[in-house]
Amino acid sequence: MSPKFAAALATAISLAGVTAHADDMKKDAEMEKCYGVALAGQNDCAAGPGTTCAGTSTKDYQGNAWKLVPAGTCAEMETPAGHNGSLEPIEM
Repeated sequence: MSPKFAAALATAISLAGVTAHADDMKKDAEMEKCYGVALAGQNDCAAGPGTTCAGTSTKDYQGNAWKLVPAGTCAEMETPAGHNGSLEPIEM
């Protein structure tokens, strides 16, 4: 493989990674963390003391566990637990 071809290939791979990262950032920008709406074991992350991350909430609609939802929809979500979703952890 010629040095020029290797450099061109490396550049193409690098640019592909930048594009993928930009797509992930755009997708994340269209989502928001919504606390108190995840079912037990189905949270995306942050489930409080004694838990590690995704899938570690111990009860349905746990106030300190969040789920990613489409931006602008969190506060409109009503749960059977009697509260709406929140952009901040819910004290329960």
